[in-house]
Amino acid sequence: MTTREKESYSIHSVENALDVLEALCDEPDEVQISRLSEKLGMTKTSVFRLLATFENRGYVEREEQSGRYRLGISAFEVGQKLLSRMHLLRDARPVMDMLVRNCQESVYLVIQRGTDALFLEKVETPQQVKIASLVGRRYPLHASSAGRIFLAHQTDSELKKYPVTDVLDLNELKEIRECGWSRGQNELGEGVASLSAPLLNSGGGVAGSLCFVLPDYRINKELLEGLLLPNLINAGHTISSKLGYLGHYLRREMA
Repeated sequence: MTTREKESYSIHSVENALDVLEALCDEPDEVQISRLSEKLGMTKTSVFRLLATFENRGYVEREEQSGRYRLGISAFEVGQKLLSRMHLLRDARPVMDMLVRNCQESVYLVIQRGTDALFLEKVETPQQVKIASLVGRRYPLHASSAGRIFLAHQTDSELKKYPVTDVLDLNELKEIRECGWSRGQNELGEGVASLSAPLLNSGGGVAGSLCFVLPDYRINKELLEGLLLPNLINAGHTISSKLGYLGHYLRREMA
């Protein structure tokens, strides 16, 4: 079915409802109707009716004193069911657990969502000093080490369609693709460092990325080169092989 055909079956009221739900997901805290109305260009009455419907089904909760809204338990349950059925997450989770045990730093599974990198799931570090959770957060692809992994594996024609082509460092993207990892500094927050590696599917495309997120003061050259990078890259190879990509091992045998 073509995009035009799909659009012909689109139901406007359902699209409005999903717009409200997605806008609520993007808000870091509880939010007022006026904020959603302004953000979506919808009347307060329309937003209220949609929120009331979601509230009746448990997808939205309303704080009685402030009148602000937040996501409800039903939305969480649906999200958890989706995550449990995702092939990528199912393959990645045990490897992520082992990666954190070996390196003692938080690791995230990141996927591409349009022109953003979505931090989908994490395994938390056992260390006392932690970075606030990024699960559910989105960042433009160029603005995080995890996002640049996706850009580095796109063709020149695909990159030209990206909305901020003028800010992309093509030499950096080429280097990321060749070396197999990417590093970020202060992109996810002040004093926050990140290291990312690709997860490749059977066709060699990027299915996701693994991303260490940690305070930058904990990184030094010895830790980076002796522990974090080798383990991160090896974990990426392991998950990629589960997804059907064997290129890493074939190149190793040929060498």
